[in-house]
Amino acid sequence: MDLGSRRVVLAVSAIVLVVAAGVVYVAGVVRDRPVTPVASVDADLMFVELADGRSRVEQVALADPQARGGTEMACQRVYRAGGTTVCLRLAGPGPTYAAEVSREGGAVRTVPLPGVPSRAKVSASGQVVSWTSFVTGDSYSVPGGFSTRTGFLDLRSGEAVESLEGFTAEIEGNVHTAQDVNYWGLTVGADDRTFYATLASGGFTWLVKGDLVDRRVTSLRRDAECPSLSPDGTKIAYKKRIGRLGPWDLAVLDLKTGEERRLPGTAGIDDQATWLDDDRLAFAAVPKGTKLSAIHVVPADGSSDANLLIPDATSPSPL
Repeated sequence: MDLGSRRVVLAVSAIVLVVAAGVVYVAGVVRDRPVTPVASVDADLMFVELADGRSRVEQVALADPQARGGTEMACQRVYRAGGTTVCLRLAGPGPTYAAEVSREGGAVRTVPLPGVPSRAKVSASGQVVSWTSFVTGDSYSVPGGFSTRTGFLDLRSGEAVESLEGFTAEIEGNVHTAQDVNYWGLTVGADDRTFYATLASGGFTWLVKGDLVDRRVTSLRRDAECPSLSPDGTKIAYKKRIGRLGPWDLAVLDLKTGEERRLPGTAGIDDQATWLDDDRLAFAAVPKGTKLSAIHVVPADGSSDANLLIPDATSPSPL
């Protein structure tokens, strides 16, 4: 064998070893995750625990944050409603990710994700599951940059829609035809058809209202990101910039009156908030002097500051 052929063989062997090592690593991570039995805790919130780096899903009693129990899941994002749970998790080498959907404890569907998990929701009925992921190399404005991809799964029909980008969008009275459209933070109403989301284009963001059947969206207002619809369908919480380039804080919009209220003590939020009920919201933010997110709770009427509930945790979901 000549020198050139030997180099080719060595190079191919090295690539094979790297790929094999990646497969073994991911398989080992998935296989070696400890399976913790669900503890007998009267829990009303589930979340992703961050302290040990394994993204384990735990449950907690809001009235007693020390009363915690483990589950069998390990997820980057998790959400449960109407008997349906979605777990955005590591699925293979690359790494690659997937949305694993289970209903009443049994797995029903796994949907591959095009990028890194960012947001997850389930409609109140448990019939519509939605997610957002960050996708690299998919930006029209910044070559090699990242964009977001938001999709959903309708468990009634079994249809999985990878992206909302094919929906017809009407922005401030005009049909929007620009190519640099990104959506994120889908939240679905009680009819499993009406939804709200963020649409970004041309350096601006809009809160949009849409229809999953007609596949259309209409802008409602600018500068509102990661919306979350209240259980009674009367209010939307979203993050909003403090000034043009400042951090986000949490705001609540009354859909009937159009009144917007900023919530104190929420500066620094970078999350899609979760309604615990019609009066309280939970969200993740990184407290000053720390590196990991923590879950906070704040009253939706702005009557008091947000309080830290669970350190080193993210992705709160009511049970």
